[in-house]
Amino acid sequence: MKVNIDIDHNYEETFITIHAKEWTEELQNLVNSLNQKTNKRIVGIEEEKSILLSPDDVEFIYAQNRKVYAVIHRQSIELNMKLYELEDMLAAHHFTRFSKSVIGNLDQIKHFELAFNGNLCVFFQSGEKEYVSRKYVSEIKQKLIIGGK
Repeated sequence: MKVNIDIDHNYEETFITIHAKEWTEELQNLVNSLNQKTNKRIVGIEEEKSILLSPDDVEFIYAQNRKVYAVIHRQSIELNMKLYELEDMLAAHHFTRFSKSVIGNLDQIKHFELAFNGNLCVFFQSGEKEYVSRKYVSEIKQKLIIGGK
């Protein structure tokens, strides 16, 4: 993919034109990324206080016992959103589905190991680890290695 940028003070607003031979999933993802508004913060609850969390600091988010938690530096912080809502909201911050109950931040991954049963074990910068279900392994490997979205 080639990218051309033309900066000129005569332009009233920013506009984007895409030239392509055919419509692809890559183009759809690009359009989705351009149209998506990125949230700067998510709200967590800690000891009856609302705290602002930067999505870039969150390693992964998991659901347990009908509650949702964000993990930052080995600390779990409760969130007041559903996992699927967070997955949509944080896609622009390189979060992706790991399993039915976990979404993870691809930018926080230090390394990963393929288990004998086909699952992927992901190790985060803090030393925390989380498993990726077989259903999501190929998608995550593609995103990690190739950089696809």
